[in-house]
Amino acid sequence: MARGGDADLSDPQWTDRRWSGAQAYSDSKLFDVLLALGVARRWPDVLSNSVEPGWVATKMGGPGAPDDLDRGPVTQAWLAVSDDEAAKVTGRHFYHQEERSVPAEAHEATVQDALLDYCAELTGTSIRVSR
Repeated sequence: MARGGDADLSDPQWTDRRWSGAQAYSDSKLFDVLLALGVARRWPDVLSNSVEPGWVATKMGGPGAPDDLDRGPVTQAWLAVSDDEAAKVTGRHFYHQEERSVPAEAHEATVQDALLDYCAELTGTSIRVSR
């Protein structure tokens, strides 16, 4: 759902605009991708990737979700512990252990930095550029 997300940070908490659960969820998925790619760019020695586990049959996903629930966590585990060279990458996005494209804006440093700055403002913790 990141492909339908909006990276505009003018109202990320949805305090001024009319609530849309689907749009808020899509935005949050895009923010996840931006966060992972921004960390990968700022800390190139740390592997940071984003993953979409698929649309699976959970209380949130509903009984008609088409993906296999058992496959949902496989990619995260593979990226975390695998010796496979394909898993030893950073700044990528995966679905079922295959690299998948993300919206072009997710690769833009200015968009990543805007989210990272917003996160730093919220938490008081910044992710500085590694030297």
